[in-house]
Amino acid sequence: MMFGIPLPWIAFIVGLALLGSYRGGYHFGWTDRDNDMKIAIAKKNEEARQIEQNLGEKLNQQSAKLQEANDAINKKTTALAIANRAGKLRLCAPSNVQAPASSPVASANTEAAREPDRPTDTASDAERATIDAIAEIVAQGDRNTVALNACVDSYNEVRNLLNGKS
Repeated sequence: MMFGIPLPWIAFIVGLALLGSYRGGYHFGWTDRDNDMKIAIAKKNEEARQIEQNLGEKLNQQSAKLQEANDAINKKTTALAIANRAGKLRLCAPSNVQAPASSPVASANTEAAREPDRPTDTASDAERATIDAIAEIVAQGDRNTVALNACVDSYNEVRNLLNGKS
């Protein structure tokens, strides 16, 4: 015996030292990896916050454009309603109405023809109501078209921003 320590104890101490160094390296390696992941996650979170902010700005811009378009449609609708109430809008009467050949010719009442209930140049209540209904249908169609286009534009901007194309 050279040093007075038996060989199995030396092997045990060397094995224990190797196991301890492996365990320490494993622990410090995971700690370093966790710290690296925390840094990467913080970086990705910051990027996500920036993207969210850009998305919010883009959507606010689209909302403002949509509001402006709706305001323009409302102004146009109001102008049409005012013009209709003033009697400036008329529906075109059919110009070439032909009676069927088999129908008898109606005799004209000359008394009624000389004194109409209303002047012929003013629109009737039914005609005004029809014009109002047509104007409302057109305005709703315009609103729907503007809203759909704003939705498509918003979708495209968000897609481009998320794909990194903007």
